[in-house]
Amino acid sequence: MPRGRYSLHDPHDHTPLADERFQCAPGPSGWRYVSQLTTPSGDHSGSVDLTLDELGRPIRLELHAAGWQVRGAALDGVTWVRTDPTGTDATEGNVRAHAFTGTSPAFLIATTRLLRLTPSSAATRVRLVTFTDPVLAPRTMDQSWALLKRETHGTDNGPLTVDEYQVTALDTGEQHAVHIAGDVVLAAPGIELEELESPPSAFG
Repeated sequence: MPRGRYSLHDPHDHTPLADERFQCAPGPSGWRYVSQLTTPSGDHSGSVDLTLDELGRPIRLELHAAGWQVRGAALDGVTWVRTDPTGTDATEGNVRAHAFTGTSPAFLIATTRLLRLTPSSAATRVRLVTFTDPVLAPRTMDQSWALLKRETHGTDNGPLTVDEYQVTALDTGEQHAVHIAGDVVLAAPGIELEELESPPSAFG
């Protein structure tokens, strides 16, 4: 069960945004990721709780940020309920999309579990609903994912397989690289892995 800490920053000007302390593990239903976020000054700023089924679909999502809350799941595409900080105004949304995304590294892992790409796969298009900080406003986006290469590195804990993905935003054409080992993001725009207490889990 990997535990560790990511630092999140603005991918353009590198302004520190948050630290995300996480733990994740494969389980009977698929995979679960939970984390707590703190601001650079150390104040609690939110949380992520994401559970995937065996096929990588989100069967449970709960996000908290700045008093806002989102609960969602894969249902007729993806469906969610967003609640304001007072708890009195709840808005339901539904989009014919494949999954959710957002600033947490959890969503990068989730997308790779859903797509199951191999280095010989063609680039695959995916429609995602993202929740933008700090008010968790929903926005639908289209991306293209390709697995460029898969390399195995020797470590003190045995071989570590690292996948390098190329992600393209289809609305702007902007491309970036994402490096993932098992269920841990090693590097991605705006994300740095700062601490890792145990090796990544290997998916079957």
